[in-house]
Amino acid sequence: MTRKERFQGILEYFRENVPLAQTELTYKDPFQLLVAVILSAQCTDKRVNMTTPGIFAVFPDTKSMAEASFEELYPLVSSISYPNSKTAHLIGMAQKLLSDFGGEVPSDIDALQTLPGVGRKTANVIASIVYDKPVIAVDTHVFRVSHRIGLSTGKTPAAVEKDLEKNIPIEDRAKSHHWLILHGRYTCTARNPKCSSCPIKEWCKDFQTREKSEG
Repeated sequence: MTRKERFQGILEYFRENVPLAQTELTYKDPFQLLVAVILSAQCTDKRVNMTTPGIFAVFPDTKSMAEASFEELYPLVSSISYPNSKTAHLIGMAQKLLSDFGGEVPSDIDALQTLPGVGRKTANVIASIVYDKPVIAVDTHVFRVSHRIGLSTGKTPAAVEKDLEKNIPIEDRAKSHHWLILHGRYTCTARNPKCSSCPIKEWCKDFQTREKSEG
C-alpha cells in the first residue's frame, strides 16, 4: 500500500464516521481556549477542564489576568503540571495581548508564537479552532499516531506537520488534528493500543507489518 492510498483510506473513514471532531477542552472564547491550551502542555485535557473553571471565576478575561500577581494565580494553577512556569506564562501572555494586540487573541501563527507559553503546536491549535486556518497541530498523540499508522516518518514535530499538510486536503486540515489526537487518546494509545478493534487497522502500517510477520 502506498502512503497516498493510506492517507485516502484513513481520511475517508474519519470524514464518514467522525465528521464533528473537536477539542475536548472547555472554553467560552478565544482567550479562555488559549489559557486552556497553554495549561494542557504535558497535562491531560481532563485535568485542565477541572482546573480552568476556578481560574476563570477569578480571572475571566485578558485584562483581569494581566493584572494578576503570581501569588494570586499560582494556587489556581498548582494542580497542573509545571505550575510555576505556566503561571508566569499566563500572566505574561495576558500582558502581551493587552500591550501588543489590543487584548485580542491574534489569528496569525507567527504573532501567536510571540506570546509567552505559546509554541508552534499551541499556535496551530488556536489558529485551526478559532480561525479555521488550514494548519495541523502536532502534539505527542499526533506525532505517535502518524508514525505508527504510517502517515509520516518525520523525526521532529515540524517534519510530521509538513508531511501531514502535504498529504491532507486543505478542507480537512483543521479537523485532522482532532481526528488523530482522539484516535491516539482512545484507540491507538501509547501503551497497549487497541489494534484488534481499531477501525482503521486495514490502512495501518504497523498492523500490516505485524500481520505479515505473524503470518
